[in-house]
Order: sequence, then structure tokens, then C-alpha cells
Amino acid sequence: MSERREVHVPDLGEVDDVTVIEVLVSPGDRVSAEDGLVTLESDKASMDVPSPVAGEIVEVRLAVGDSVATGDVVAVLDVEETIGGESSEGDGRAELPAAGDPTAGEEGGAAEGSAEDGDEAAGAEERAAAGDRPGAVAESAWDVVVLGSGPGGYTAAFRAADLGLRVALVERHATLGGVCLNVGCIPSKALLHAARVIEDAASFAEHGIAFGEPEVDLDRLRKWKESVVGRLTGGLSGMARQRGVEVVRGEGRFVSERRLEVQDGEGVRTLDFRHCIVAAGSRVVRLPGMPWDDERVLDSTGALELRDVPASLLVVGGGIIGLELATVYAALGSRITVVELLDGLLPGCDRDLVRPLAKRLVDRFGAEIHLSTKVSGVVAGAEGLEATFEGAAAPDPRRFDRILVAVGRRPNGDRIGAERAGLAVDERGFLAVDRQQRTNVSHILAIGDVTGQPMLAHRASHQGKVAAEVCAGEPSSFDARVIPSVAYTDPEVAWVGLTETDAERDGVAFRKASFPWAASARSLSMGRSEGLTKLLCEPETNRVLGAGIVGPNAGDLISEVALAIEMDCEAADIALTVHPHPTLSESIAFAAEVYEGTVTDLYRPSREKNRGAGGRAAG
Repeated sequence: MSERREVHVPDLGEVDDVTVIEVLVSPGDRVSAEDGLVTLESDKASMDVPSPVAGEIVEVRLAVGDSVATGDVVAVLDVEETIGGESSEGDGRAELPAAGDPTAGEEGGAAEGSAEDGDEAAGAEERAAAGDRPGAVAESAWDVVVLGSGPGGYTAAFRAADLGLRVALVERHATLGGVCLNVGCIPSKALLHAARVIEDAASFAEHGIAFGEPEVDLDRLRKWKESVVGRLTGGLSGMARQRGVEVVRGEGRFVSERRLEVQDGEGVRTLDFRHCIVAAGSRVVRLPGMPWDDERVLDSTGALELRDVPASLLVVGGGIIGLELATVYAALGSRITVVELLDGLLPGCDRDLVRPLAKRLVDRFGAEIHLSTKVSGVVAGAEGLEATFEGAAAPDPRRFDRILVAVGRRPNGDRIGAERAGLAVDERGFLAVDRQQRTNVSHILAIGDVTGQPMLAHRASHQGKVAAEVCAGEPSSFDARVIPSVAYTDPEVAWVGLTETDAERDGVAFRKASFPWAASARSLSMGRSEGLTKLLCEPETNRVLGAGIVGPNAGDLISEVALAIEMDCEAADIALTVHPHPTLSESIAFAAEVYEGTVTDLYRPSREKNRGAGGRAAG
């Protein structure tokens, strides 16, 4: 026997503007207790309205875009009679299963293995069918499946688990952490620190402390770098276990909008989900025409393996990755040549910040830098790699021991079977998302490199927390005003918010104030006076709009200005904040004092307040 029952929108509390953003069922669908029927969203949160009982959908009363209130009818069901003649009822709110408990949420709360064999097999078939049916959610589905375990992915998985969700984390590599931790940010920073130690020691020879030529044991240096990576990846695995996050090894692809298929060396595993967070990252762009089958042609991953120190290294690409690795190999003894297709290094960064870096590469290391130049061909020979160039000031053909190609990264949105889930992926491989990290398929979210520029780990991490909180129904959104960028070169270059380049291109009015590190007691005591700190402010309000810093530890310093921009600070707020002396952070306060006209650590600056796009204050 069965009875017909209406399912109503549960008590929404103080929320009064709720919209249907997804209908999860259709007439004729069979649902279990707690299966979602529709997804509602307000400006504060999103939530699924679950079925309080098992049954068959007779009628769906709501459509996508409808505005609803407490008590509105969602759907009508034919309710199945349960053991004992009574059907379970609830208040319409879904309760999330406990993290790591695969039986939580199943009807009756039965422990695994308690059912008859035949019933268990039938239930499995029913759940499998539900997972393939558009809009339906299998009863055994994970609350969240995260595809990719980079900085964004593992952050999303851990945050979701902390919020009580049942989480699976899919990773195709043997260790967690993605590109950043394994073959990117972390190993490169370890090697950059080693390079800085060499340079700091060498720079003091003229000041009376000479250490002689450094002896570099590549095997020990490589092992130390790998130990740093190993310690961090091991820590992630431990945190996943502690939180009850199941790590699923293999390459994940969508097979429908509610199911992932994970392929490893032994077989295929399917994962049904209520929500999925795509954190699939990016891959190295490989220039056509390069002899990639020759081991002497490197991408960033190969360069970080540190197989040897070539006598000569051609770096193709003058962006962050290329210049960071150029810094490492120059310090270790390679003769560096940098070729950049555009008319400046570090595209997107202001030229006055790049100049000290370029000057040090040339003066200290004897590097050659060729701008507006293209590598037109490479021929692999027994004696080396013969490169030819194009451009108005292109160098003559030259032979190199190794070539590093660092011309950018491409998102992996085109490698996840997105079309099977109905995901919209553009021609470059990016997935468009809203402020809640939702894609065009609302229960599938995306974070990190696959969502566009800037492709930075710290952006991905913040997006990951937002995505996890949205999956848990919390009122969360990604609304960062600014995202800092850092080149961990020597000297470091960091910038945040408005740049002069962007302001002049877009006609944005600004005033600039700069403080040279040649007037900083701390930088002089370090023997590094080439640095610069500048602020860009809005002329009418004096609010800080952007900043740039070049010099040692610039990446550590830039966060103060990022916070100032987020907090709507004026230059005076920074200038009137007491900074410790003598420190490099003082340079930020001094730049603010230059803007205010109160600086005493420079010759008296002009008080002229230039206005308009490109307007600049003296100093």
C-alpha cells in the first residue's frame, strides 16, 4: 500500500528571498528518504530540500527560477510503506552524514552487512541506476568529491570534512599536494633559498668576509629539496586520515553530472556525489617545434629535478617561473640567456619594479636578456642545442647545453570529461564560476587554475574554503578585492592591486609615492640597497589602490598593503601606524609618508599633488 503526500519547503527562518536554482527530480523518479528534491539559494546560503520519506515522484510543483517561501509545496510523492506499516517522516531538512561514516544517512541507519544478500545487491543496483539518472542522487553518494589535491583541492576537502561532510579526494599522483607542492612552488622555493645563501655569502667578500668558491653537492642539495617536499606531502596524508577524508588514487573524469569515474593502474572505481569541487589544476604549455624528446630540453618540472648545472642555459620565457629558475641556475654557476617574446620581463608588472631584478641578473651573473625576441628553431646536436632567434634585436644563432621552456600553463578543464556533466569549458580550458565558485551546473563547483587568472596557489586555497562552505550550505563567497603576486627571484618582486601599467591603460586616476631602499637603514645594513617600495592611491580619497615592492623579502612585505586595500585604508593609516625600526617593513610606512608629505628620511619631497591618469607625486 502507498499514500500520496506533499513535501513542503521547510522553515527558512529569517530568510525571505529564496530562489529555486536546481530541480533534482522528475515525475516517475523513485527517491529514498533524505534524497534532495530541489536546491534553493538566497544571498545568505544554499540548501537542498530533501524528501522526508521514500517513494515515487508524482508531481513537481516548482521550476528553476521560482521564488519560494516556508510551507510552499515542492513535490507530491506516492509514499512507500515501510516495515511495520509506518513511513519515516522528517521536517524536510537534510542531515549531513558524519565525516568518514559510509553508512550515515542510509534508511534505518543499518550497519554495513546487516541486510540480506539479495536485498543488498538490489539496493546497489538501485543506487547505481539513480547515479546515472540525470538530476538524481544515489543514496550512497559522497557529500563532496574533490577532483585534484593541490593547494585548492586539499584545502577544500579538509574544510568540507571539518564541516561534517563525507569527502572523497581524487588524486592521480602518488602524493597529495598537486603541482605546487610536488613540482612547483615548494621545491622551487627550497632551491631559491639555497641560491640566496650562496649569493649572500658571496656578496660580503667586498665587506671583509670571504668564504671562497662554494662547493655544491647536487645529490645532497637534491635530497634536501625532496625532504622538504616529503615532509609536507606526508603531513597532508596524515591530516586527510585524521579528518576521515578518503583519498582515491587515479585519474578522475565525469561520466554524468552526479558521477565520477576514477581510473588507476588496476581498474575503475565510480564515485557518486551530491557536490563535486573541480580542482584539476593546470599543465605546462609546450612550445611546438622544440625537440621535446631530447632530455636536454626542460620544462619547469625537469628543471627542478636538478640533474646537473649546465654551463649555458637558455630560458625561453621571462615570466615568474622562468626568472625564478634562472635565478637558481645562475647562482649555481650557469651562464644564463633569457628570451622573452614581449617587450618586458614579468608581464603585468610595472617596469620600475623589474629594473632592479634585470640589472642584478646582468651585472652580478652576466646574464643576457633579449626582449621582443622569439626562438624560431632549435636543432639538437651532439655538442649541444643550436637555437636560432627572430626579432629586431635578436642575437645570432647560439649553442646551449640545456634549454628551459617556461612560457606559461594551460588549465586542465579539457581533460576531465566535462561535457558528460554538462559543464561549460571555454576554448582555453577554463570553467566560468560565480562568487560561490559554482559552475553552470550548480552542484559542481570549481576552484584554482581551471577558473582563470591569476593562476596562483593562494587564490586556489581561498576559493577552496569558499567552495567547501557552499557545499555545506553556509553563506560564503569569494570576494577578495586583490590577490598579491610575487616573483621569488633575487631580488624578489611583489605587487598587489592597481599597477601603473593597468592604470595608464584603463585611464584610472592615481597618485604615486615611492621610497627608495637606498634610504633604508635596514637594507643598507644587509648590503642590498637596490630595492624600492611604492604606493598608488586614489587622488580624491587618498585610499590605497595598489603597491609594488622590489627587494629581499618583498613577498613577505606585500601582505600589509593587501590588508590595507581590503580595509579601505588611506595612506595616512599606514603612515600613522608605528612600524619597528630598523626593518624593511618601514619602507611601506615611509612610502605612505612620502604620499602625505611628512617623510623625514628623504630630502624634503615636493607637496605637489598631481591628478589625473598617470599623475605622480614626487619622491
